[in-house]
Amino acid sequence: MENVIMKKGFLTACLSCSFDEIIEFAEEAGFDALEVACWPKKHERDFASSTIDVIKLDNAEAERIKNLCKEKKVEISCLTYCDNMLDADKKIRNGRIEHLKKVIYAADLLNVGIVSCFIGRDKNRKLKENLPIFEEIFKPIVKLAMERGVKIAIENCPMPGWQFEGLVGQIGFAPFMWDKIFDCIPDSNLGLNFDPSHLYWLGIDYIKAVKDYKDKIFHVHAKDTEILTENIQNLGIVMAHHGGWWRYRMPGLGEIDWNSFISTLQEYGYDYVLSIEHEDPVWSGSEEKIKYGLKLGLKYLGQFIL
Repeated sequence: MENVIMKKGFLTACLSCSFDEIIEFAEEAGFDALEVACWPKKHERDFASSTIDVIKLDNAEAERIKNLCKEKKVEISCLTYCDNMLDADKKIRNGRIEHLKKVIYAADLLNVGIVSCFIGRDKNRKLKENLPIFEEIFKPIVKLAMERGVKIAIENCPMPGWQFEGLVGQIGFAPFMWDKIFDCIPDSNLGLNFDPSHLYWLGIDYIKAVKDYKDKIFHVHAKDTEILTENIQNLGIVMAHHGGWWRYRMPGLGEIDWNSFISTLQEYGYDYVLSIEHEDPVWSGSEEKIKYGLKLGLKYLGQFIL
């Protein structure tokens, strides 16, 4: 096996400060990369922010950002905008699609090769009934991205309860649906922003998933999962949202086997960024606590990535 060197980064959605302030923190803390949140300035999503305003981004600002990244030796690994692209309300859906296109244009301007997003779901249709809509909407998006030298990476969060209690809110959440998605659009620039934390509580073997989808893993999230066994007695195994029978934690504070996960990624050729997605309720509530949580995650991952 060739030497496979990963980089350590984090998704900026957890912080509401400016890009310049975030990259300053990233450099001081020892991060190599930023996965930059690019939601609209006005949005209703939790765990979202607009670190770079893609609506206002022009050539001059893009050059300034690229120069700042060189100066700080912190790269942008990915631009991320995760929302429901299949919303049943076509006006809402179209607005989100247009914003996603702007994120792709921004990635091109910034020389960033990956845009991460959700597919979403039309809640009025069964999972498989969403596939024709997905194909219709995402074929032009994937084509546009390819023309701009950008890969589209679907994050595999089920978003339970996002639209309706107990309902999966995002169709790209598990291997059986990944297969159907990649059958619909077999383009080489459509893949995954692979997050083991969701697979864990779903009971899916995330190590096997790495092996099975190695060629489709474009970007990787580092987020852990803690199972709240005392809640299972009361709730059972239900598709609850946050506050159910599991919660997301910083790497090392949950039950993911990071040694096995990272070594499997390396063995199967992944050599890009491991990006901490901070959704840990213990290390939330203030910028100081969020940054401390990020440093904890970085320190833990440092055992496996030099």
